[in-house]
Amino acid sequence: MECYLRMVDKRPWAIFLMGPTAAGKTDAAMALHERLGHELISVDSAMVYRGMNIGSAKPSATELARAPHHLIDIRDPAEPYSAAEFREDAMALMRQISAAGRVPILVGGTMLYYKRLMEGVANLPAADPAIRQKLEVDWQAHGLGSLHQRLAEVDAVSAQRIHPNDPQRIMRALEVYYASGRPMSDLWAEQQPETFPWRVLSIALAPSDRGLLHQRIAQRFAVMLDEGLINEVAALKKRNDLHLGLPAMKSVGYRQVWDYLDGEYDYPTLVDRGVIATRQLAKRQLTWLRSWPALNWVDSQRADAMDQVLKIVRDSGA
Repeated sequence: MECYLRMVDKRPWAIFLMGPTAAGKTDAAMALHERLGHELISVDSAMVYRGMNIGSAKPSATELARAPHHLIDIRDPAEPYSAAEFREDAMALMRQISAAGRVPILVGGTMLYYKRLMEGVANLPAADPAIRQKLEVDWQAHGLGSLHQRLAEVDAVSAQRIHPNDPQRIMRALEVYYASGRPMSDLWAEQQPETFPWRVLSIALAPSDRGLLHQRIAQRFAVMLDEGLINEVAALKKRNDLHLGLPAMKSVGYRQVWDYLDGEYDYPTLVDRGVIATRQLAKRQLTWLRSWPALNWVDSQRADAMDQVLKIVRDSGA
């Protein structure tokens, strides 16, 4: 009889709680914190910014008192926050949490942050405001499809990977090309793979009925408007240091309200554009998730969804 020596994975656990926008990730994460004592790290590119509460669906002060989240309200909207900075901050927190004998739960829907956290960050040129401004002008003048086509001409591999409706990633790939003279995909290919220091349990919360997700998105955007999203953006707009070229102001909902306040369209159009932009975001998130390895899907519309999440966590040993 042959004996097989199996390596025991002694890396500490980390839980990724992912899913499209409006799927109930925050509620599930808070429940896990309260039942298991695990610590929460936000993975959301809008929640990092102070003063952006309603449009980012940031947990309330009461909710944060119940279940504190790291990496919320850590930046002013005038200060860009990159995926590379997220990786550095998240890994430092994860090391602290693991060293204290607890398990970090990373919760949110910014899929690029998860990807960079796991895979590392390539040696890419820093953001170039002049290049970015020119790309913004081209986008407004010729449309996003034109930029995606240009990317396909200079970096076919990145164009294949990036969805045509993903302006931030399209412009970043073009920015890298114009700043370095090399396709971003080539720079990534030179990145040396490394073993992630944690065992990861990945869970995705998403409703099986896409129509229900769309309904929840529309309802949530209506609630945001009722709660004062327009006033929130108006207060940000009054500052003389914020503009649509900043990552914070490109967040879904904020850009649409900004344009509304500029008089580009009426209120019913704002509602339509806000809902459509959020649906497009959810579609991109689901596309990322379908290719995520070893993902445990949980139907968020089931009455026992939270029990399912708890069972997955407990069965894994995380």
